[in-house]
Amino acid sequence: MKSNKPRKRGQLPIKLRVGGKTDVRTQFSALCYRVVDGKIEVCLVTSRGSGRWILPKGWPMHKHTPAKAAAKEAWEEAGVKGKAYDRCLGVYSYVKPVSENPAPVVVMVYPVEVQEIAKKWPEHKQRKRKWVPLKKAAKKLTEPELRRIVSTFDPAKLTG
Repeated sequence: MKSNKPRKRGQLPIKLRVGGKTDVRTQFSALCYRVVDGKIEVCLVTSRGSGRWILPKGWPMHKHTPAKAAAKEAWEEAGVKGKAYDRCLGVYSYVKPVSENPAPVVVMVYPVEVQEIAKKWPEHKQRKRKWVPLKKAAKKLTEPELRRIVSTFDPAKLTG
């Protein structure tokens, strides 16, 4: 029986695996941004392991769209909340060291327009948070594909 309820537009949750785990894993990342004095700033956090600067990211979440999962990671890792856009800005990859079996990971990046910044958040004792201008943020990141995504980010294109 079909529902007469109008369907919300936007990205649906993505089911990435059927059954067991695949060789390639997928994560969703949040490019958290704000505009200060007409200039775009990006929120970077440190990784828990090496302490290098990264964008918040995490694994898929049941019944969450990729953008919503990225926004939830932004809260947990960076203490920011805002509007998550269902528009993937790009994809980058890295190898996650998992015991003796390194796992390749593909990361989809979603923009989050930050509206709230907390003084304390779930991982505030484990990570540092830093607001950085767009070009400077890109230079602090390790992965070349992610550098490109960040350096070319234009929030004006999100509504077009």
